[in-house]
Amino acid sequence: MSGTSLDGIDVAIIDITGSGFKSKINVLTSHSVPYPRKVREALLSVSNANTQTGDISRLNFLLGELYVEALEETVERAEIPLNTIKLIGCHGQTIFHEGQGSQYMGKKVASTFQIGESSVISERTGIDVVSNFRERDMAAGGKGAPLVPYLDYLLLRHRGRGRVAINIGGIANLTAIPPNTSTDRVIAFDSGPGNMVLDQLVSRITSGRQTFDRDGAIAASGVPDPKLLAKLLRDKYFRAKPPKTAGREQYGADFVTKLLDTELSSEDLVATATALTAESIALGVRNFVLSEMRVDEVFVSGGGTHNSTLMAMLRKALDPIPVMLTTEMGLDVDAKEAIAFAVMAYETAHLRPSNVPMATGARKSVVLGKMTPNGLPRNGGGTNGSTTSSSGTAVHKAPATPRPAKVGRTGVTAKAKAAATR
Repeated sequence: MSGTSLDGIDVAIIDITGSGFKSKINVLTSHSVPYPRKVREALLSVSNANTQTGDISRLNFLLGELYVEALEETVERAEIPLNTIKLIGCHGQTIFHEGQGSQYMGKKVASTFQIGESSVISERTGIDVVSNFRERDMAAGGKGAPLVPYLDYLLLRHRGRGRVAINIGGIANLTAIPPNTSTDRVIAFDSGPGNMVLDQLVSRITSGRQTFDRDGAIAASGVPDPKLLAKLLRDKYFRAKPPKTAGREQYGADFVTKLLDTELSSEDLVATATALTAESIALGVRNFVLSEMRVDEVFVSGGGTHNSTLMAMLRKALDPIPVMLTTEMGLDVDAKEAIAFAVMAYETAHLRPSNVPMATGARKSVVLGKMTPNGLPRNGGGTNGSTTSSSGTAVHKAPATPRPAKVGRTGVTAKAKAAATR
């Protein structure tokens, strides 16, 4: 998995058994590999931008190679033989996503584009690859996002507690799960900017010397501007009812340029952008969740959890609801999305749907992704009792040696915390 923050490649290797929401997941390891600076800059240059098709094509194949290297580094660190992995789920790198659709050549077109060539991954590893998860949901009338609610429901649903799972990556998204309910009552949507605006601001303010606000230090030295914050929160996106999805198209370079045109100090501007993330998440909970269900607890994951200033603002904005990290449920904050695409790849390999129509707006549940086979027969012809890796993600054939205890939806054990955390 490589997200809209463009920090790098997250890999999770899991054992999974069962099917659907009765699956049992055991996380063997997770690891993050930062993008080289030039690769990150190249990806930014083709993300929702006028660019050369040659650059997109070359990056597509280059990312396939980088995903393989990240997987190889991960299995080496964890001492997991690569040939025990039976399936790879690769989300790829999003360079364009327009879930709402826009007028194009006389028709309203919704589209999404992830790069990271699956044929390269399959050829280098000799492993089947599932990729391009979002397109099928959009073909079924959905917005292609968020897809992580499938994992949120699998792991966090509870008979007696109403829970909200929040992931703060480049974009922030949330999944609200009423107690003792089916996916038909799940509420999920992108709440707005996560780290995306913050990262761009810091990079431009420091002329690229910093690419994010480490531990929220810059924001902590400033004060959010109440007038600018109120103006930003009046944006129609925050009032739009779910399902809805956001991306670099709303919160990219043009948005950041307008912020930089204000007369605020750099510190106050970063503090205001940090408050925008926290307050827009809280606004989403107040406007679209609390009116439908009670919320007993909130669990947060993603790179934003490493920003203590942001987390303090979020806890204040959601008070008195307890706000915790997903680590308290045994789920590594840096690995959740990679794990999610491992699980979805596993479901796809068994021809089972893994979108949540209530989250994406799709007309129906559909099987996600496209399979790139390695051309070699699999023993048994399936992936039951297998391990998936995600770089994306991988499913792995468990060795005969003892494994960590399996965990169900009440917890996931991550043995290795992702490197290069933010």
